[in-house]
Amino acid sequence: MSDTGRLAGRRALVTGGGRGIGAAIARRLASEGAAVAINYVANASAANALVSELEAKGHQAAAFRADVAERAQIKGLVAQVVDAFGGLDILASNAGVEHFGRLELIEDEDFQRVFRINVAGQLFATQAAAAAMTSGGRILLTSSISARIAVYAHTLYAASKAAVSAMALNLAPELAERGIAINAIAPGGTATDMAADVAAEYTHPALREVPSALVTKSTNAVGRLAEPDEIAAVAAFLLSPDASYLTGATIDASGGYI
Repeated sequence: MSDTGRLAGRRALVTGGGRGIGAAIARRLASEGAAVAINYVANASAANALVSELEAKGHQAAAFRADVAERAQIKGLVAQVVDAFGGLDILASNAGVEHFGRLELIEDEDFQRVFRINVAGQLFATQAAAAAMTSGGRILLTSSISARIAVYAHTLYAASKAAVSAMALNLAPELAERGIAINAIAPGGTATDMAADVAAEYTHPALREVPSALVTKSTNAVGRLAEPDEIAAVAAFLLSPDASYLTGATIDASGGYI
């Protein structure tokens, strides 16, 4: 990890920050000097362990429980972070859920769950965070390459991530009036526990007997999954002053998905 200090003095909130890509982003932002608030909803032990890890390295960190599917809890989360850190400069909106299901199997509950977390959760996290930010604030939403590729029985999730990219694009001009930048990151396949749980689903049923490594090499220019740290490095750039002329963009971090 880098230790350039380019985020020194900045105060960051990472939703879904206790594991996977979120935890990698929290580590990277801390390593670059930011005080990091790690949001979780269920796994308190993982979030608290990450806080202890960061504090042992001399970084300022704290864990906060909130369900991003609940607007009031998001508002309360931001208020707690501002109270604890004295302000908020960075939001990395990472919390999200996966979903696979053929058209005829999608239920109202599936739609509500996926869109409340992946779309409404990111929208209202942005709303609350932006209200607490001053000029120079930076917001990063989490989209996915699923928004631009066809994956069997992945419609609901892909639609939610396409909505996230649309939010970043359309919020950019109004947030720019306040000196706040907003972008989205679109990761490809990444080696996380959540991805491992649904890895087979990303392959069309007709190809599931083909070795997974061969499928990956046929669809990804790099020929492998990303490590969470690699996604976090892109996130840290987008949340840093180095990305001062970027806003409204969705940055593809897919290893050259073909």
